[in-house]
Amino acid sequence: MRYMLFAAAAVSAAACTPRHVGMTNADSTIIASKASAAANAGYANVPADGATAMSTAPQVIVTVMYNQPKDAAAFEAYYPGHLKLLGENQAEIGFTKAELTKFTTTLDGKPSPFHRQAELYFPSMDAAKKGIASAGFKKVGDDLANFATGGLLALVAEETGNASETACPAIVTVIYETPKDAAAFEAYYLGHVKLVGDKQAEIGFTRADLTKFVSALDGSAAPKYRQAELCFPSVEARTKGLATPGFAAVGGDLANFATGGLAALLGEATN
Repeated sequence: MRYMLFAAAAVSAAACTPRHVGMTNADSTIIASKASAAANAGYANVPADGATAMSTAPQVIVTVMYNQPKDAAAFEAYYPGHLKLLGENQAEIGFTKAELTKFTTTLDGKPSPFHRQAELYFPSMDAAKKGIASAGFKKVGDDLANFATGGLLALVAEETGNASETACPAIVTVIYETPKDAAAFEAYYLGHVKLVGDKQAEIGFTRADLTKFVSALDGSAAPKYRQAELCFPSVEARTKGLATPGFAAVGGDLANFATGGLAALLGEATN
């Protein structure tokens, strides 16, 4: 049963070797353009009234977070074939783009709880539901048992910012656990988002992705609450940004609303 659940998730994971999707082969097929915030405005796409408004209907993302596998080398050896399978089924599944991240460490240098993350983007919830129900999605999902030996989380999310095509070579991602008071979290979050935007120039990120998890892939309650990602043009730029007073100010604000805890991770695009 566990891998039946993973089946739907496999597609999202497989999708993401390059960072955009236009399938030709396993390496050039999936090159992402993760779309959750304006390219050069950081978090400025969040409106002042507290709503997470979108210029159009929000994209829906099928997100897979792979736990650390029992054998990382075996995982990585198998993964390109899984991605190829995903590319072969893209048209039937109907996702428009995909993004793949490989995590390195937590923000404080400890081992990451997740090995990889893969995201498939759909133009709407209806499109996502149709894709998840397709035979192609099941085919890709059935392949997960062959390499996802550490297990995974499979989630459905909606973006809460505007789409961006800016490249995302180096990433800082924050995965929020469900807060003790979701309404209080959301009320405060807008101000936090503004703080991040105010510090963008100093920190040096070029893109921000904001998503809110709607459910687990099987329709049950999402085990995670929100995700925020800051994209940097290089690992060096990220290292510099993390050392700034601006980044410290943003981090110091987290205790004011992230009452359920969070994981802060470093990752890199694997295109």
